[in-house]
Amino acid sequence: MIFSVFSTAWNSMNKSGAVAEFVLLGFSARWETRIFLFSLFFMVYVLTMVGNGAIMCAVRRDQRLHTPMYILLGNFAFLEFWYINSTVPSMLENFLSETKTISFAGCLLQFYFFSSLGTTEIYFLCIMAYDRYLAICHPLHYPTIMTLKHCCTLMAVCWVLGFLSYFLSTIQLSQLSFCGPNIIDHIICDIDPLMALSCAPAPVTEILFYILSSLILFLPILYILGSYILLLRAVLKVPSAAGRRKAFSTCGSHLAIVCLFFGSLMIMYVSPTSENSGEAQKIISLFYLVVTPFLNPLIYSLRNKEMKAALRKVMGIASE
Repeated sequence: MIFSVFSTAWNSMNKSGAVAEFVLLGFSARWETRIFLFSLFFMVYVLTMVGNGAIMCAVRRDQRLHTPMYILLGNFAFLEFWYINSTVPSMLENFLSETKTISFAGCLLQFYFFSSLGTTEIYFLCIMAYDRYLAICHPLHYPTIMTLKHCCTLMAVCWVLGFLSYFLSTIQLSQLSFCGPNIIDHIICDIDPLMALSCAPAPVTEILFYILSSLILFLPILYILGSYILLLRAVLKVPSAAGRRKAFSTCGSHLAIVCLFFGSLMIMYVSPTSENSGEAQKIISLFYLVVTPFLNPLIYSLRNKEMKAALRKVMGIASE
């Protein structure tokens, strides 16, 4: 349905002489600088793809990892794999392109998929915090509560809600009139620059989007922080100093990534961004579009002994 809506809107705009494509400016820089940025982001993109791909293979092939925690990590890696593919390939193409154009339908599809996958990631972070809370605060009840069936149900809910959250907003966006100009001063097709290009104001669509974004961001972050507060309280009761240090290290790294991801999202979608320059907004966007997908495999999976052993097995490296 979403594809037919975009196609119909695009064809009608072509017939009426309205905007049929947008110019996505990306980073304004000289050719040499753009080549450097292309090389840098391409390397990060490849490493992110390899890291998440390795985690998916390890979870799939190693029977010891067929437990709720690792199934969650494997699905999270699968999510990150597609999340970074929804934006970074077009960013890389934009660095080398002279025209920097993107079709109307392609622009809306990019917005829908990166918004949906980003929202799904937010929900996944919630259930991962819930999983760790149960494992540390209620270890005796963990096997009976977090069963494989319950884990798969939670993951399915995350995917469904993630792709439904911005479905109506994207359809509303596709119905707006775009009669020029068609220049988007951003690195991706996002709702703020698209709304700014609309010929007629749409305050209802804009208000609904900000309300939805605020709920999607604030409720999960409050839940995640609450879970980690309870988790840290339980860690403080651990008698072993080494055990406390290890738990604090793990929780601290997780919270750092969560704060980086949610913080950059809130700056872009909740706080007023009119005072920030276009270049500043592009840099902020990189934190949730590129940096966190790159760091997540390192923080959530590759620091885990069982996961590292499974990865060595997948890559054919003998265990030490």
